[in-house]
Amino acid sequence: MRGREMSNEAAHVFAVRVYYEDTDAAGIVYYANYLKYAERARTEMMRALGVENSRIRNEKGILFVVRDCAMDFRHPARLDDQLEVHTRLTDVGGASFSGEQRVKRNGEDLVTIQIRLACMTATGQPARMPKDLRAQLNELLNKNNGSN
Repeated sequence: MRGREMSNEAAHVFAVRVYYEDTDAAGIVYYANYLKYAERARTEMMRALGVENSRIRNEKGILFVVRDCAMDFRHPARLDDQLEVHTRLTDVGGASFSGEQRVKRNGEDLVTIQIRLACMTATGQPARMPKDLRAQLNELLNKNNGSN
């Protein structure tokens, strides 16, 4: 997944403000908090598709868990910064999907995240993604790639 550049045209954008609780003693965002921002952004991207985590858990008995994650830290975010997390799908499989997320400030990339999520049952067993959900994610993937 590394090295593939993301087009911002079709990315889902989630805004987030840096609060005091997000920072270390120097007023710089603590590295683990970027994962929280990314999680919120992915959740809101899925919600925009009409997919809510609690509903797919209750109705279909599945969850998405992080299978793989790589982060590249380029510049620090600081207290009171207004950030945007740009999320774009890069691959959809039968039981997982991958994406790229970029945390930006004023259009500048601060952190790039490559992530793969796997589909599991609520009891922790690997599971195939429901066909309807996979179709929705593929539609978004095609939009991200500039085709319909």
